[in-house]
Amino acid sequence: MMSLIPIRLLVLLLLLGSVFLVAHQIWGAELEKQIGSTAGIGWLGAAGSWAWLAGIGLLVADLLLPIPGTVVMSALGYFYGPLAGGLIAAAGSMAAGVAGYGVGRCLGEKTARKWLGERDYEKSVALFERGGGWLIAASRALPILPEALACTAGLVRMPFRKFLMALACGSVPMGFLFAFIGAAGHNEPTWAIGFSLLIPAILWGIARKWRM
Repeated sequence: MMSLIPIRLLVLLLLLGSVFLVAHQIWGAELEKQIGSTAGIGWLGAAGSWAWLAGIGLLVADLLLPIPGTVVMSALGYFYGPLAGGLIAAAGSMAAGVAGYGVGRCLGEKTARKWLGERDYEKSVALFERGGGWLIAASRALPILPEALACTAGLVRMPFRKFLMALACGSVPMGFLFAFIGAAGHNEPTWAIGFSLLIPAILWGIARKWRM
């Protein structure tokens, strides 16, 4: 599978991943202390009636900072319940994905071709056209990859409708799942991560049957 990925695209993904890893090393411990676990409930609670907006803002900020996104989603479920909290969490995750896509798109095709080279650029476009949906949908529950893939999808001009549908397939079930956990007062169990990987892949498999 790795041989199918254009070399320059692989290098770009590794570089983007490295940037996010560096951010985690610099700010991760402090942000985990401020927002992680039950601290996230206190942080959102301090926002009062604007807790929903603070939650969305934190999830969007995860594009640049190592925000513990699943903790934020669980806190939203704790405050607003599994339904409203799930909707807010899903909206925040989708907003983060669209922001990443927009960053990549704004760099321009000329820049993308320069970075990737003509040959690898065309291969990357074809790769995201064929399998980008699976990558975007399944990556939303993982660390680092969602941001890198969303930016790259915009860079290689993945069709926005396809990107948005794949993003929804990953963000919506994850948002509702962790909001339910928060509403139930549980910590993040490993089975939740498993479901948040499996369900998006199933949903994208169904969604891709509808040609866009």
